[in-house]
Amino acid sequence: ISASASAPAMALQPFNAQYEASYKGVPASGAMSLSQQGARWTYSMSIGNAAATMSQATVFVETNGMFRPLGGSDRSQYLMQRKSVVARYDWKNMQARWTGDVKPNRAGPVKMRPGDMDALLVNLALARDAASGKPMNYRLVENGKIKPMNYRIAGKETLSIAGKSVATTKVVQSAGGKQTVAWIAPGIP
Repeated sequence: ISASASAPAMALQPFNAQYEASYKGVPASGAMSLSQQGARWTYSMSIGNAAATMSQATVFVETNGMFRPLGGSDRSQYLMQRKSVVARYDWKNMQARWTGDVKPNRAGPVKMRPGDMDALLVNLALARDAASGKPMNYRLVENGKIKPMNYRIAGKETLSIAGKSVATTKVVQSAGGKQTVAWIAPGIP
């Protein structure tokens, strides 16, 4: 997604991106993509190394500037353990449900309301809204739970991305003793 701070939110644009990441010094390779087929979009990300892999994907439509999830998957593998969860968002009945490796109390149904998103769609909305100056308040419906996500701009930072200095907007969300930090850079998915 590409936008400047003073411009209105831009339309979704398909992309493919490759990443290198590390966690506690352990390197991993990642990929992220956004593709369109008719009115439906698929947003996916994966990260992995020799010890573990994780992937998430969501299928959604954009309706009146809102990202509406239709279904998604969350898969992980660590050594000999595997986990796979599939999400279904039923907008006709305003309910979300999860199947697969999910605890019975997290299978749903969970009552939805307009504007609800999964975590991947919050990422897309955050990039769009931070760049356009819109409020960054979302309702996350995922894994059998509802969670408000309220981000605020925490300043500007220059990060090194692929060996280049890139100006970013740092956004922060804190809840339940945990903090999420994201850096939004125009033109970088």
